[in-house]
Amino acid sequence: MSNDRPARASSSFHFVAGLGTGIISASLLQPVDLLKTRVQQAHSTSLLSTFRDITRGPNSLRQLWRGTLPSVIRTGFGSALYFSTLNALRQHVFRSNLLTSTGVVSMSRNAARSTSSSSLPQLSNLANLTTGAIARASAGLIMMPVTVIKVRYESNLYSYQSLVGAGSEIFKNEGIKGFFAGFGATAMRDAPYAGLYVLFYEQSKQHLSQVKETTAAGDALLKDMRSSSALSINFVSGVLAAGLATAITNPFDAVKTRLQLIPGKYSNMVQASRQMVREEGCRSLFDGLVLRAGRKALSSALAWTVYEELVRRAETKWAETEGAL
Repeated sequence: MSNDRPARASSSFHFVAGLGTGIISASLLQPVDLLKTRVQQAHSTSLLSTFRDITRGPNSLRQLWRGTLPSVIRTGFGSALYFSTLNALRQHVFRSNLLTSTGVVSMSRNAARSTSSSSLPQLSNLANLTTGAIARASAGLIMMPVTVIKVRYESNLYSYQSLVGAGSEIFKNEGIKGFFAGFGATAMRDAPYAGLYVLFYEQSKQHLSQVKETTAAGDALLKDMRSSSALSINFVSGVLAAGLATAITNPFDAVKTRLQLIPGKYSNMVQASRQMVREEGCRSLFDGLVLRAGRKALSSALAWTVYEELVRRAETKWAETEGAL
């Protein structure tokens, strides 16, 4: 094996790593997701009043985790598809001689890693933006039926008793089209969000690693970048990237929720956004922003930090195993 091509984790490993991180984040942060859905379904509802309504009812703690199963399925398998697809795209771009010669891939892997906390190939801003958007849009399309069931399960506008019952009811009343309600707004939210997230995340890691470099030198720096400081840099970068990307794409999330919850009132993304602004003002497009930003910051930072650490540890172990042969 050449010096600049260390052992690579398989696609199945990236799938399993993404699945695990998605399940963990979805399970822990489901109450935040549920509150966001309830706030967005009606502009007049405040976060505090929504929380009080839920906690005053019977089985209040259980109600905060309502919809956890579809959320875990969606986020778990969605993350698995996203990370495995993103890895395949990034590896393809990184290994492309044409992209290297035109500057889309800006540096060698080893050179980048020496001053970065990243366990992934280092690409240009354009490549980070594009690969993130394509991977998220692809995963979002596949998981769209589960997303629709999840949102309606969290809302109090529907009284589904089971996932099977929810799926049967949607198919009976709306047909196959009902499982893809709001896909346009979802794609317009997820693709830019994921692209911007990867872009901001990689940039933040580079800048924070450079700050770290000024306080360490030589082998001590390299050792730090592969241990605890890498974890902290990746987590902080994840929080910052998620906050910025969430603020930019929140209007699409607000529109998406309305389309999925009230398809009879809102027919498409353009009509829904216009009607929301006309009836409720521009602020309706930013309903749930604080909740979504908080959830995204925690879930994305947790998922990416754990994911990169799993990849780093696996590749280090496989490289040591190959070196011993």
